[in-house]
Parts: sequence; structure tokens; C-alpha cells
Amino acid sequence: MASEAALHSVFGTSTRPVVVAGPCSAETRDQVLETARALAAAGVRVFRAGVWKPRSRPGAFEGRGREALEWLREVRRETGMKVATEVSGAAHASRALEAGVDVLWIGARTTAHTFAVDEIAAALAGADVAVLVKNPMSPDADLWLGALERLERAGVRRLAAVHRGFSPGRAARSRNEPRWNLALELSAARPDVPMLCDPSHIGGRRELVAELSQTAMDLGYDGLMVESHVRPQTALTDAAQQLAPADLAALLSRLVLRRSDAPDDAFHRRLAELRSALDDLDADLVDLLARRMGVSEEIGRLKAASDVAILQRERWDRVLARVLEGGAARGLAPAFVERVFTAIHEESIEHQTRVMGGAPPQPDPGGLPASD
Repeated sequence: MASEAALHSVFGTSTRPVVVAGPCSAETRDQVLETARALAAAGVRVFRAGVWKPRSRPGAFEGRGREALEWLREVRRETGMKVATEVSGAAHASRALEAGVDVLWIGARTTAHTFAVDEIAAALAGADVAVLVKNPMSPDADLWLGALERLERAGVRRLAAVHRGFSPGRAARSRNEPRWNLALELSAARPDVPMLCDPSHIGGRRELVAELSQTAMDLGYDGLMVESHVRPQTALTDAAQQLAPADLAALLSRLVLRRSDAPDDAFHRRLAELRSALDDLDADLVDLLARRMGVSEEIGRLKAASDVAILQRERWDRVLARVLEGGAARGLAPAFVERVFTAIHEESIEHQTRVMGGAPPQPDPGGLPASD
């Protein structure tokens, strides 16, 4: 948890949680102002909207550019909120500075490109502007930390980090994997840098935003960066993950905030950290199991092509002896290791049998024959 002075320097408020909210994209003047008025009424102090939208494929809505910068100026004049937008290059940074934007953020795609970060840093040299740095799409805490350091080297001092999750590379419950441990690793390395959570991009679905927001609060994050649109169903970008301002206000009212000086607060933070580590490990286990079954299927195809039987009893004996020895060296009970690997082995036989077009063999009383 960053100091109150660091929070105030970046966001103009030290009240936790800091909330940065607004639509994914600035689409029209009316949409921007209507959303901003509703969020200001809900107590939001920093209004965000994408003026330039980097998209994966051409032809999609890519923002209104300079025209939308004027809408952000109107928001600030009318509501008193600070305004924020994304910059992905030196030209964007310069235009945002000219328009008087209070807070800039560097998106996940840009964070991953060190040359682009250097160019933005050079464009911001000497400017009194706050910059938020989102994590890169790959799970690389050093790359994230490096982007902050590149900005600091150029003289940018008002910095914060935004945890928006990491590309999963596979089907998952949420749009991106949280990998909370990586964000906590960054915070441990730079406790002076405020950390916000972007539950909209982690979840990818509005129904997950509340749960993810509460997890972030339990982990001691300084605030939230949430996408909110006055009519989320009609949004031109990321419609599925945006909340209506009233829904965001309700979410914020339900957040449980733990006092840093409460006797049990350290316990709850540590428990949340450990549970998030378990969630990450569970995701890795599922991924490894899926990859292992893929290798088993390749073995099945190889055996089928060479007319070799699935059952290889000696192989199973060697596998079991190896994993039991490895498990014992790591303090795992032999019975537990045998149960786990027997279940994995049975599933391997099922996968090999399917690719070979037969019925799964039945284990004999002497033990389960091996498939790999």
C-alpha cells in the first residue's frame, strides 16, 4: 500500500480506494459528458476514456482522437474531475499534454515495447503529469518494472501501476489471468508506487468485476480502474465488461475495506495473497495436465501407426517409482502421490485409447498398466 502522499501526488486524493472510471472509448460528446456527470455524482475523482484505441485488427473503432480530447477538457471544466487517457506513442503523449490531460496511461501492448516506452518518456520529459503503467500482456514483472524505470529516468515522478491481468493463452473463466502474485511482486519491489487493479480487463465480463475488485481490496491495492459507460450494451468497444455508472456506485458501496492498523488485517492480506498464489498454481496445473494429455495422444498415434499395444507395464512401474521418490524428497505422502498419478495415468489411457479407436483396457489386480 503506497503512502498517502504518493496517492495524492498521482491522483489528487489520498482517500482509498482511489477510483479511476469511465468508458473504454470516448465515442461521442454526449456519451462522454453524460457518463462523466453520473460518475462525478457517484464520487469518482478521476475520469478515464480512450481517445485513441489500439485494436488487434484494422477496421474496428479506433477512437475520435483530437476531437475527443476536447470532450475531456469539457468534463474537467464541468465536473472538476481529473481526466485520463491512454497514449501509445510520443505523438499521442504530446497531444494529450497540449490538451491538458491530467493523467496518462500506457497500455499493456505498449508496456511490452521498450522503444515505445522510451519514446513516450522522452515526450514527457519535464512535464508535470501523472502516468499509469499497465502490466504487459505477458507475465513478466521485470518488463513492467522496467517501464516504470524508463519513465523515471526521463524525469517522470508521478507514477502508478495498473494490474490488468495477463494473456492466458487458453480458454479461461476470465478474459485474462490475474496472476496476483506478479502484481504483489512489483509492489514489494516498489512500495512507493501506488497499485490499482483493472477488474474490467481481468474479468472481461461485467459480472466478474465486483468479485475481482473485492479481491484487490483484500490484497491491499490502492484503488481501482474500472470501465463504466452510460449505456454499456451499446458501447463500441469492450461492451461486455463495462458497468453502468449506477452499478459501479453500488459495487463501490459494497466493497469491504480493511484498515491497515486493524489487528487481523495482516492476516487477511496474507491469506488473500496465499489464496491468489494457489489460484495461479491451480491454473498452471490444469494447463500442464492438458499438455500432458496432448503428449499422451501423440504417443497413442505413434503406437497406432506402428501397431504397438497401449499397455506397457514396465513403463508404469518406472514412472511410479520415479514420482514416489521425487514426492518423498519434497515431503509428499507416498499414498497421495500414487493416487494423483494413478488418476493421471488412467486419463492418459483414455486419451490414447480414443486416438487409437478402441475401448480402454481394464487394469489387472497387479496394478495399472502404463500407457506412455
